[in-house]
Formats: sequence, structure tokens, C-alpha cells
Amino acid sequence: MLYLSQMMGKPVVDTEGEKIGAISDLAISTGEVFPRITSLAFQGPGKVPFMISWRKYVETFDEDGIVLNAEAHDIRFSYLQPDEVLLARDLMNRQIVDTQGMKVVRVNDLKLSVSGSQLRLLGAEVGTRGILRGLAPWLERAVVAVAKLFGKKIDEQIIAWNYMDLLDRDLSEVQLSVTHKRLDELHPADVADILEQLDPQQRANVFQHLDDAQATEAISEMDDEYQADFIEDLDDARAAGLLGDMDPDDAADIVRDLSYEKAETLLRLMGVEDATEIRRLLGY
Repeated sequence: MLYLSQMMGKPVVDTEGEKIGAISDLAISTGEVFPRITSLAFQGPGKVPFMISWRKYVETFDEDGIVLNAEAHDIRFSYLQPDEVLLARDLMNRQIVDTQGMKVVRVNDLKLSVSGSQLRLLGAEVGTRGILRGLAPWLERAVVAVAKLFGKKIDEQIIAWNYMDLLDRDLSEVQLSVTHKRLDELHPADVADILEQLDPQQRANVFQHLDDAQATEAISEMDDEYQADFIEDLDDARAAGLLGDMDPDDAADIVRDLSYEKAETLLRLMGVEDATEIRRLLGY
């Protein structure tokens, strides 16, 4: 097994043994359950960035660096493709939804699996060891060894990538191995728990992938303190539609906590019967 943190900054050497740069990133193709590394990004002399095809040019690799199968002057450079994501730039230190553990976690490192000449993304390290390894591999080893002396065990916390959904990127452009259909399959109370852990922008990103029925149920399961803030952040048309689909008692509780201007706007956008019933309940 390899880790992204171990490979970053390590030398890239051509077939003649000449160092042509240092690893700056790895790209994956997002259409696979365990995505394979498809491109190598490295910094050449003067920190000039380059990118090449992994399949076409990488001969061998390990935690000490990468050896290419061509001389430097024979290499043809490429560009990031629409279905590719850069691991260090786009995934490291990002918040993601663990749809198995139903919580939001931060990626501290990425575990890679060696399969012949291929390298695949296996999962995300979301625990303490990933943080320590990112600071220095020797620090991770030292802390694990000291803990062992005291009868403690610091396990890796690896979550397989097929249980993850990325939140901090434009989800219309980045489709990872598991789409937000996994979120759709969760109980509304579990979706509500996840939504409550996110900032407003991330919450909106996840919410786009729920249909109206699922969204309505998730909002109903949220704690009162989050419901009004969440409705405030939605565009008026969708917010009005969701409130209209809710039980009038629940909708009235939320509308009561909105600003006057927002509440009036949403009530005007609702169906007459729904708005009338909510106004009646608010009168109490």
C-alpha cells in the first residue's frame, strides 16, 4: 500500500536516470468504483507544472519516487481531462460525506492500492494517523510505537472510496464512484444529521440531489434551530414548494421563525389553500 502523502515531492526520473521533476499530484478517472490513477502531475525546473499519462509513461513507482519509460525529450505532455480529479488539489483536506457511517469527515490522507503496473485509489484516511503521516512519516511511526509501549493501539481509519461523496466541488462537474443516490437511500433522519453538520454552501450542494419528497422529509427531521436557516438559504420557489408539501403544523413552525419579508414572499408563492392554512395556524 502507498499513501498520497508519501509520494508528494518525490522525484520523477526518466529512463536515463535523469531527474526531470518532483511529484506534485496524481489524477484519477472518476468513472470507476476504485478509480485508477490516470495522470501524473509534476513540477519541473523552475517549478514549471507538467502533466503526463500514467499508463503511457510510468514504468515503476514506490514511495521513493517514479521512474518513466522514456527520455525527457520524448515525453508528450497532456492536460487534465473532464472526467479526472486531482487528488491533492481536489480531495486532500476536503470535507466529504461518509454515507456508510452517516457523518461528515475530513480527508487527512489517501490510501492507494498497487495492482501490477496500476495504482488505484482505495480509500480516505480520516483519522489521526493521516494527520501525523502528512506532517512526517517518521512522526506517525514514532507515535504508533510509543502508544504500543503503553498498550494502546492507534488504528488507521480508512473509509473505502465507494462509500464517499465529495462535497466541496461543483457536483455537476465531478461525479465520483458513488453518486448522491446513496444519500437518497438513507433514512430522512440520517440525511438531516448529515445536513446539520455542513456549512450552508455544502448543505445546498447535497440538497440539490434530493427530490422534493426526500427533501421535505429531511427538513422535517432537522432540529428546529436549523430548519428556518435552511429555508432562508433556499431559493424562494423551491422553499415555497417544500413548505407547501409539509404538514401544515410543521410548515407553520418554520415560517414563524423566518424573517417577515421571507415569510410573506414564500406564502405568496404557495398554493392558496396551503398559505391560508399556514396563516390560520400562525394566528394561534
